[in-house]
Amino acid sequence: MSSPRIYDLPTRVFHWTFAGLFVAAYAIGSTVDDASPRFVLHMLAGGLLATAVLLRLLWGLAGTRHARLSDFSLRPAALAGYLRGVLSGQARTWAGHNPASSWAALAMMGLGLGMAATGLAMVAGVAPHAVEEVHEVLANAFLAVALLHVAGVLVHVLRHRDALPLSMVTGRKRGIPATEADVRPHAGVALAFVAALAAVGAGVANRYDASRGRITLFGQTLTLREADEGSGEQGGADDERAEHEAHARGERAEDVPHS
Repeated sequence: MSSPRIYDLPTRVFHWTFAGLFVAAYAIGSTVDDASPRFVLHMLAGGLLATAVLLRLLWGLAGTRHARLSDFSLRPAALAGYLRGVLSGQARTWAGHNPASSWAALAMMGLGLGMAATGLAMVAGVAPHAVEEVHEVLANAFLAVALLHVAGVLVHVLRHRDALPLSMVTGRKRGIPATEADVRPHAGVALAFVAALAAVGAGVANRYDASRGRITLFGQTLTLREADEGSGEQGGADDERAEHEAHARGERAEDVPHS
């Protein structure tokens, strides 16, 4: 048995970035009033989470062996066998994602995209109130799956006395047959992944109008929160004043005699 590198760096960076963004989005969404200026951070975290999922799906098509979606073990029979093995203490060691982790990863990525889609519909003003309820259900379902995933990892560690969680830190997993070769680390791809998320975050921040609580992306104006009291009224007054001035200019132009 050896400890080959199973998970490349982009996969590990995504794993912890994904977890951190969800914790941030869920904590802010649960503790900060949606009229607060700080609530924008909830939406920023949600948007970055969705971006991270899309990048991970791309890496799931082009990445190393155990990063690929095709390496996920999604057969129901394999999941049932794995769970029986965990309970009996005889579960086999999987080189990549075991069946439970495969289902958890897929479910959380799907729920993450669902939360982003419903959240986007809400801030675009095109969603009925029921969508907000769906958004909350998806968030709580994500939390439930994440907690089950953590519980499963803890049960595995207690049963097998190994350091499975460290495989998502070092990339290496113990107890793997020596025939399993190291995957390439792909540090450059991991750096590009982080740079892409930073660029998206900076782009959103630069376009955000804090006084109005709005942002315009791809020609679509999104209302991330209610405008500050006073500033919104001032903005409306400014718009009305500009409209009156334009109208007055038009009337003066019509009054000028033509030679």
